Amino acid sequence: MVYKFRVILDAEEDIFRDIAILEDDTLEDLHNAIFNAFGFDGSEVASFYTCDDTWNQEDEIPLFDTGDVPGEQRTMSDYPLSSILDKENTKIIYVYDFISMWTFLVELAAIEEESAGAIYPETLFAHGEMPDEATEKNFEADMHDDIYGEFEDDLDEDDLDMFEGDDSFEDYGFEENWN
Repeated sequence: MVYKFRVILDAEEDIFRDIAILEDDTLEDLHNAIFNAFGFDGSEVASFYTCDDTWNQEDEIPLFDTGDVPGEQRTMSDYPLSSILDKENTKIIYVYDFISMWTFLVELAAIEEESAGAIYPETLFAHGEMPDEATEKNFEADMHDDIYGEFEDDLDEDDLDMFEGDDSFEDYGFEENWN
């Protein structure tokens, strides 16, 4: 069987690719198809994330084993597509390049018979041009207020005066050249 995916870049503009790939191919094969379809060179690390129906991120499936015990962590190459995705579980998140955080919403759109003579994976359709930079992500914008809000007091000049003109740190319990 052939899995047909719509892979949507998480951006303001509509940028997506439709990809056909065999159900027995692995998540690593899908990773390769995605970075090729979007014009990346494949030199960056990536991960897939399982998610629920509303795209809430769950478990990470990395490209490489990053665990403490080599061989203990399962990677993309360990997961045939049919072991993760089916008619009931159609969504997965893909992140390419953890510096730029190119984030894609990957949805299984159809499961069909193989076409005679077709070579898989195949990019079936491309819409939109890739931007020069990934969309900036806002991870929990209000987190700063939740964590630090109770400690933010207005400092006045008297609070800062105690540090003026004192080059000695001996009173604070550590030496000047402590590192």
